[in-house]
Amino acid sequence: MSLEAYRRKRDFQKTSEPAAKSHEANGHRFVIQKHAASRLHYDFRLQIGGTLKSWAVPKGIPYQHAEKRLAVQVEDHPVAYANFEGEIPKGQYGGGTVMVWDKGTFEPLTRSAAKDLKGGKLHFVLHGQKLEGEWYLVRLRTEDQWLLIRGGKDMKPVSKRQDDLSVISGKTMTQLASKPVAKRKRKPLPEFVEPMKAKLIKTSPNGDWLYEIKFDGWRAIAIKGDDETRLLSRNNKDLGAKFPSLLKALSELKAEEVMMDGEIVALDEKGRSSFQLLQAFESEGTDTPLFFYAFDLLECDGESFLSKPLEERKARLEKLIPDSNGPIRFSATLGGDEKPLLAEAKKLGLEGLIGKRQHSRYEPGRRSGAWIKLKLQSEQEFVIGGYTEPQGTRASFGSLLLGYYQNGDLHFAGRAGTGFTQKSLAVLHKILRGISRATCPFVNLPAKERGRWGQGLTKTEFKRCHWVTPTLVCQIKFAEWTKDGKLRHPIFLGLRNDKKARDVIREAA
Repeated sequence: MSLEAYRRKRDFQKTSEPAAKSHEANGHRFVIQKHAASRLHYDFRLQIGGTLKSWAVPKGIPYQHAEKRLAVQVEDHPVAYANFEGEIPKGQYGGGTVMVWDKGTFEPLTRSAAKDLKGGKLHFVLHGQKLEGEWYLVRLRTEDQWLLIRGGKDMKPVSKRQDDLSVISGKTMTQLASKPVAKRKRKPLPEFVEPMKAKLIKTSPNGDWLYEIKFDGWRAIAIKGDDETRLLSRNNKDLGAKFPSLLKALSELKAEEVMMDGEIVALDEKGRSSFQLLQAFESEGTDTPLFFYAFDLLECDGESFLSKPLEERKARLEKLIPDSNGPIRFSATLGGDEKPLLAEAKKLGLEGLIGKRQHSRYEPGRRSGAWIKLKLQSEQEFVIGGYTEPQGTRASFGSLLLGYYQNGDLHFAGRAGTGFTQKSLAVLHKILRGISRATCPFVNLPAKERGRWGQGLTKTEFKRCHWVTPTLVCQIKFAEWTKDGKLRHPIFLGLRNDKKARDVIREAA
């Protein structure tokens, strides 16, 4: 199909849908749009051959292995349609409300997606904000009748809350219907900037410093455009679908374009950020209030703030966030004297402080020393390389086997057997079984020295360990490092997907 059918069916003087001006060959985008036309359905679109190949899926996306949904092929759409949402006027083709329900990229599992599609069967992987995994498109005897089939393992269905929220604006179908999108030229989102990093130190170096609370959450870059909002992890992974309430609050900021650096947190009853509460919200669906504490401004209304001094960036950011009680909050500077601030932070049970050199500029992706972190608790990420058998009445597994990378090798650091709930044990055990492997991934297990075995594991325990591909990263709190390089009293806080396993090293002040 060409874009001629798309053009013929629409009056672009009446609808705000993008005009079909040209093909766009590069990229493997996908988009799923929730469409309340004469009947509610989902429009499934894949970028192949310069256009969005499109199917109407009346009953929604299949989640369970081998589950099938009828998909009726319709006219090709221009690639620009992947960002369209709003109200198509009544009387126009497809009149009704359109929401960008999910978007991302897809990965064909053969050499030529176009050739496979023409042959009637396409196998692919979706990498979206709501959907992740394998699906098939299989043509039936009728030319436009297809089946959309779930090809991978069972997937947890999208919650009702996520189902009714756009991944680009955070709006519901009702909100999109009540405020039709005016036809105007869209401004692109500011491009992602890798967050600046802080050095772990024991005491502040000489110089003038300003201190803030060190939050215990997920670092994120928040980006708002005129029609789109995004929350991106420090490794540029989309977090918007996980935190729709924050996405909605971000869309309501009084700025056409803004990019902020901050932390997504869940607060306990004493107002302290808690990674365990944040993990419970994601994995167990607890009804925990979430907040985004913004601590730096990188861009606002087309103006870059990267080279401006810290104090100017903070002052402009504070003006942008007037509501101190809303979901988007300003992380204020506490002062420049670290000793009383650390004492107060310890008294309150906080994780520590972040220090920033006065008048410093923002250095994307760098750990230059202009930002420092002073920790009151020992806590960092570790890679999961295996697990032990459960003992007694314990279900699923006993403890996680943890490690970090050094010179490209995974080094064993100890095992964590506390910090789990019954539900988190079961959920994590299912994930671990899906990435099992036959051999031990740790370079120092068993220990190479004569007479030593598993560095904390007996020979019998070592032989009964279950090994996994070292791709999962978790957050661990612990008392200290022992002299032989092992964790003392490690406690599991939760999984985190905002850091690559290969980037996990042993932190040292």
